[in-house]
Amino acid sequence: MIVVTGATGNVGRTLVGLVASSGEDVVAVSRRSPEPPLPQGVRHQSADLAEPDGLLPAFDGADALFLLTAGRDPRAVLDAAEAGGVRRVVLLSSQGAGTRPHQYPHPAAFERAVRDRGLPWTVLRPGGFHSNAFAWVRSIREQHTVAAPFGDVALPTVDPVDIAEVAAAALLDHGHEERTYVLTGPEPTTPRERAEAIGDVLGVPLRFVEQTREQARARMTASMPEPVVDATLAILGDPLPEERRVSGDVARLLGRPARSFADWAERNAAIFR
Repeated sequence: MIVVTGATGNVGRTLVGLVASSGEDVVAVSRRSPEPPLPQGVRHQSADLAEPDGLLPAFDGADALFLLTAGRDPRAVLDAAEAGGVRRVVLLSSQGAGTRPHQYPHPAAFERAVRDRGLPWTVLRPGGFHSNAFAWVRSIREQHTVAAPFGDVALPTVDPVDIAEVAAAALLDHGHEERTYVLTGPEPTTPRERAEAIGDVLGVPLRFVEQTREQARARMTASMPEPVVDATLAILGDPLPEERRVSGDVARLLGRPARSFADWAERNAAIFR
C-alpha cells in the first residue's frame, strides 16, 4: 500500500491516479475532502502533516510514502510512518534545499530527517512549477495583463505532471533508492515568454507589466511568509548557475523529453479564459 500526502494538490492528485492505475492500493491524505472525487478504490484520509498523530490511521499497513515538506516536525511524521509499516519514502523537496539550504531550511531539514532515518529514500528537487502561472488567472481574464518581476530572467520551470510521473516511478520501480533527482523543464523561459505562450493559446495578445522587486514582495507577502518570499525573489531575480541549468533527470527517468511550458499552457488554456 502506498500513502500519498498532499493528494489534492497539483502533483498529488496526478500521482494518486498514476499509482492507483498500476494496481497498487492507495491512501490519499489531504486536509480537505477531494473535489472532484478521487479514482475509484482510493481511500481518502483527512489529516494534517502538522499533526503527526492524526496520520497513524493512514500509515497503518503502508509500504511506501510520498511525503511533502509540510508540517513542523519531519521526525515525528517519519516516526508515525515507520510505526505504520512504511519502509520506503519519496520526498518532494525543493531545488533550493540543494542550492540555497540557508534560505530553504525547511525542505533541507526534511531531507536530513529522511536520510537519517535509515529507510530507503528518494528525494525529488523540482525548480519552479509551470503552474505558478495560475497566479495570473484573474488579471488575464479581466485585463489581458500579466504582472511579474524580472521579466527577462529565464528559468527552466517544470510541469507538475512530470513531477508526478517521476514520483510514481520512484514509488513503483526499484533502483531509485538513495537518489536525489533535480526536476526541470526542457528549456529556460522568462516570465515574458510564459505570458506570450499563454496569449498564443488563447489567441489574445497579453500585455506584460514588469513589477519592481518591492512591488512583487508586497504582493507575495500577503500570502507567504517573508523568509519564503525573500528566498523566492532571490532565485527569480538572481538565479545561481545551477538554478538556470536544465536537468536531464526527467527525460532520463521517463524516457521522453520534459513537457514544455507551452504544452502546459495548451492543456490549461480553459482556466485562463
